[in-house]
Amino acid sequence: MMDDALFDPGQFQAELAIKSSPIAAFKKAIRQADTVLTQRFEDGRDIHQLIHERAWFTDQILQQAWARLPCAGDPGIALLAVGGYGRGELHPHSDIDLLILLRGDVEPFREAIEAFLLLLWDIGLEVGQSVRSVEECQQEAAADITVITNLMESRTLAGDEALRQDMMAAIDTSHMWNDAEFFRAKRAEQQARHAKFNDTEYNLEPNVKSSPGGLRDIQTIGWVALRHFGTNDLRELVQQGFLNEPEYTILADGRAFLWKVRFALHTLAGRAEDRLLFDHQRALAKLLGYEGTDSKLAVERFMQKYYRVVMSLSELNDLLMQHFEEILLRDAEAADIRPLNSRFQVRNHYIEVTNPNVFKRTPFAILEIFLLMAQNPDIRGVRADSIRLLRDHRHLIDDDFRSDIRNTSLFIELFRCKEGIHRNLRRMNRYGILGRYLPEFGKIVGQMQHDLFHIYTVDAHTLNLIKHLRKLSWPEYQDRYPLAWRIFCRLPKPDLLYMAGLYHDIAKGRGGDHSELGAVDAELFCQRHHLPAWDTHLVSWLVENHLLMSTTAQRKDISDPLEIHDFATKVGNQVRLDYLYVLTIADINATNPTLWNSWRASLLRQLYTETKRALRRGLDNPPDREEHIRQTQQAALDILVRNGVDEDDAEALWVELGDDYFLRHTASDVAWHTEAIAQHGQRQSPLVLIKETAQREFEGATQIFIYTPEQNDLFAATVSAMDQLNLSIQDARIITSTSQFSLDTYIVLDSDGGSIGDNPERIRQIKHDLVDALSDPDAFPTIIQRRVPRQLKHFAFAPEVTISNDPSGQHTILELSAPDRPGLLARMGRILLDFDISVQNAKIVTLGERVDDVFVITDANNQALSDPQLCERLQQTIIDTLSSTQPTAQEYSSPIAIGP
Repeated sequence: MMDDALFDPGQFQAELAIKSSPIAAFKKAIRQADTVLTQRFEDGRDIHQLIHERAWFTDQILQQAWARLPCAGDPGIALLAVGGYGRGELHPHSDIDLLILLRGDVEPFREAIEAFLLLLWDIGLEVGQSVRSVEECQQEAAADITVITNLMESRTLAGDEALRQDMMAAIDTSHMWNDAEFFRAKRAEQQARHAKFNDTEYNLEPNVKSSPGGLRDIQTIGWVALRHFGTNDLRELVQQGFLNEPEYTILADGRAFLWKVRFALHTLAGRAEDRLLFDHQRALAKLLGYEGTDSKLAVERFMQKYYRVVMSLSELNDLLMQHFEEILLRDAEAADIRPLNSRFQVRNHYIEVTNPNVFKRTPFAILEIFLLMAQNPDIRGVRADSIRLLRDHRHLIDDDFRSDIRNTSLFIELFRCKEGIHRNLRRMNRYGILGRYLPEFGKIVGQMQHDLFHIYTVDAHTLNLIKHLRKLSWPEYQDRYPLAWRIFCRLPKPDLLYMAGLYHDIAKGRGGDHSELGAVDAELFCQRHHLPAWDTHLVSWLVENHLLMSTTAQRKDISDPLEIHDFATKVGNQVRLDYLYVLTIADINATNPTLWNSWRASLLRQLYTETKRALRRGLDNPPDREEHIRQTQQAALDILVRNGVDEDDAEALWVELGDDYFLRHTASDVAWHTEAIAQHGQRQSPLVLIKETAQREFEGATQIFIYTPEQNDLFAATVSAMDQLNLSIQDARIITSTSQFSLDTYIVLDSDGGSIGDNPERIRQIKHDLVDALSDPDAFPTIIQRRVPRQLKHFAFAPEVTISNDPSGQHTILELSAPDRPGLLARMGRILLDFDISVQNAKIVTLGERVDDVFVITDANNQALSDPQLCERLQQTIIDTLSSTQPTAQEYSSPIAIGP
């Protein structure tokens, strides 16, 4: 081909003639070609043409550079393109892989080769080069699968083609890497690569080239085919009978889509970038023409398309690699065939149909095959031909199929198997069966949420949740989740839990409350599958309330008996509580592994235990606060007396404390605080106590107790000091005595979410710095300035602030949802100080890039805020201050409600 707009040889020679150095002419040609190709991409040029045009242009430049060498015509040396460039494929910043091939020793050509490579460096070409003789190629290819893979896709750019032919003859299957050995090596290479990405296509920032379902998977199929069939051309593989037409279309269209994404990614990044980082996802969506809707951002629509493409490519890669395995590795094996029924048999541990018309004659077999695999866990998978038949017949799944009692019975039976539930639901999803049988599930396939909290697509998260539920029945998980394990093992119908898990997020992305919409879908599912009314109601209730327990534990004061009673009333009975607790544990773990820590575990366990007590007491018997306080005090006194503390001294201190103190602290903590205060001689100096508690309520977190004279800036100074100490505050309990002393308890973790642990040096540092900061609160610690982490920078949204008074009218509730930024809590402390507002309690929740914090506050007179104008100023100040810490500030108006 000739493309004068891309490279004009005559013009190039003229440029060379008028310039003293060839570098300027080469650079000018490269700049012009980059401009032309970028414009063609923006104009919608076919991506196949673009990447081949870039490779063609690079050929011209390299040939012009090679022609300047004195040895250019020597039959003992040749310039070869290898690897991706050898295939004639180049993206804007792809490496240009070159092999300088020699017939003999390098020494006669050393000076010329160095001059050639220096010229390429000077003109800005990013090349990866090797210099080898034919014999050296043979030796290195025999030892390294990567080397032979690169050489297999070589083509001659300059020099004698016979030299390349000699090299190809030296590395053919008669000398090394027969097709079976080559396949084993490439399969192991692929498995290792997939493992780096947790064997999932659904990473938040996937790699277009290397992640499962990426370009490398397509290339792997091509390499194995090239070694076996002698061609990696997809169209020729159809003619060989290795691919059928629909599979060819999936591969060709998927490759074209990924090529387009990669080309755009290189263009945007200005470098060889194959990771779909958050830095680029929004810009890519815009560049590729995606537009947002009311329920989905443009970037979410783009990423859903990406995930669906790579999932279909992964599915096809599985099929074709399985096909290769059967052709290359197992054809010679003696067939060990075990009949399962008239439709299916097991051949050498893989299930297959007994004849190719099984699915056509008995469509229910489309579901039966997955049930049989669950019932026979020794089956390793489906044979390639049967996978292909499944794909070819999934169009038979229609409304009649979905309502057929045989199919509904088979599907429900899968949930009742002892093993293989998650594995076979995942297979059903991978082979495109699950989304067809449950169209509502099909809508969430590949759907992502553009945040750091949900690290999986909705379908991947859903199946991951079922996997976690299954794990809760395994003995090896008893130590990690002791309470959940015990509860799960006594659930009367665990299959209902799996069904609720399957539907808990089914309505994501539709707009509206996904819990309510999902509950409707779940009820219809249960009715269609002929579940009893009790089962139907439980599954639907679990879907509607699947967030209730986690939000209550993280946002409510669960030390308050009234909050527990309110939660118990919503739950209603012990059976629902058991199911909901186990579902919540699995949901958190399946959403983002970094979310699960001992602090969250202890909150949920405390909520479960206290709710269980409330249900046993009876919902008609609300808790008696006075009795609760008396029990706490008596238990604390028993501890104190045993430790030698005078009972009268303890009770004298307690007179200064309000009821809230005893409602919000355990007896052991009351005793710990009281004994320390009694022994603290200088009451005007701060008392700071730190302990890694073994109490279940705060297990895994560290308690910091502060006893010091009350000052308006105490909360602000404390949180700012803790911020400088890299402490992450999870909970704050602020109590002011009648003698104007503050008794504050903070529950903290290290900034990475881990436990501080029993680290004496770290604890001494924390205590010293806090005492120092609180001894002179007027010297307010400077709010620390840290760089915003890269990923957080791409999640700028306006803070949302809601201010309302609690039903009792004693406190005001300030709820904040904002992007997580270093120093955020310290800034909040400073704002509240400036408004002369006291913090009585705080719940701190960080979910990915977002914080959802709740502050219980009062005015200077320890009363709820009653001035609407004050609340409006406070709200706007918070929004303005926190917006200024973001890369971009946005306008936002938040609700204010004064009154109960």
